[in-house]
Amino acid sequence: MDKSSPILLFDSGVGGLTVYDALRDVLPDAPVIYASDLAGLPYGTKTEAQIAARVAGLLGRMAERYQPRLACIACNTASTIALGMVRDVLEIPVVGTVPAIKPAAALTQSGTIGLVGTEATIRQAYVDELEREFAEGKRLLRIAAPGLVEAAEAKLRGQPVDPAVIADVHDRLTAMAGDAQIDTLVLACTHFPLLAGELGEAFGPGVRQVDGAQGIARRIAHLLSGQSFAASGPNRFIVTGPMAGAAGLEAALAARGFAPPEIF
Repeated sequence: MDKSSPILLFDSGVGGLTVYDALRDVLPDAPVIYASDLAGLPYGTKTEAQIAARVAGLLGRMAERYQPRLACIACNTASTIALGMVRDVLEIPVVGTVPAIKPAAALTQSGTIGLVGTEATIRQAYVDELEREFAEGKRLLRIAAPGLVEAAEAKLRGQPVDPAVIADVHDRLTAMAGDAQIDTLVLACTHFPLLAGELGEAFGPGVRQVDGAQGIARRIAHLLSGQSFAASGPNRFIVTGPMAGAAGLEAALAARGFAPPEIF
């Protein structure tokens, strides 16, 4: 294995940077190529067939071009729909991202868990299976929150977050809960931890937020245990579509050690 062979992180937008941040904690020296499919954003409003074909096709071409040692689909929507297909296409380890229902079920004291994701994620049978396997006897309340994706993308570009978007998520979930107390909130989209502060203010200190970034990072580190790393320069940030889609990300990328964005 070439020491400069990168880890390929793939997401529809910038949400996967939350996984990147966690990965730097456990593999600080590993070279990374972050691929942002801005031309396909958002995934949550697309059909399963559209997402599966797009993700598998893009990752197949990216793996051929960049020769990564491992690929991570740092997107809940893409993972719940396309992970199996991508694993069939690629000849390297592929790590997916799934809603953190298992740890949330272990943490809840009230037995009522809120889950926010994209429209495509919350309707997947895979999420039903996670609920049956790990949250039996618990109450899992799911809502789609596409506005949070837009808010996270805007925040990372230095733009203000619309408080009405955060309030809408809070109000819809608490209305579903009724008299029950939501004490755990599953952030089932890698974009959403970028809004942890805003969500924390809305739900209060009694509600714990759970996402999968740390677990994904640990899984990647485990799969690459014993391998050597040697970066040949700054980590790369690749985007689909026109470069204008990455406008405003310069400060966030520079702070994470990325070179300027490139077009795939």
